[in-house]
Amino acid sequence: QVQLVETGGGLVQSGGSLRLSCAGSGRTFSSNVMGWFRQAPGKERDFVAAISRSGGSTYYADSVKGRFTISRDNAKNMVYLQMSNLKAEDTAVYYCAASDYGSAVVSRSVGAFDYWGQGTQVTVSS
Repeated sequence: QVQLVETGGGLVQSGGSLRLSCAGSGRTFSSNVMGWFRQAPGKERDFVAAISRSGGSTYYADSVKGRFTISRDNAKNMVYLQMSNLKAEDTAVYYCAASDYGSAVVSRSVGAFDYWGQGTQVTVSS
């Protein structure tokens, strides 16, 4: 069982930066694939980024590639999402997620992840 808590959301101007953090609990954190998803009002929850268990492989949605960076620190049970050059369309609730299965890192699917945080709001003003 993994419990996840996101922090770092807020209001930022277009072109600005934010770093989201996700604290994980549980002794299996380093064996979990980790991901970030986001959900805008009235829309489905979408894949943003994922990182392999070791941190050696990362994957991004095309819409954030080159602007967002996912990373993890297994010693601290933390995963991060550094967001730069933010745009109004990045406004959403951002969720941290964990999966027990290695294949989740490439699936980009909500259904591939087993554990979810409560979400943190990111609002980008234009």
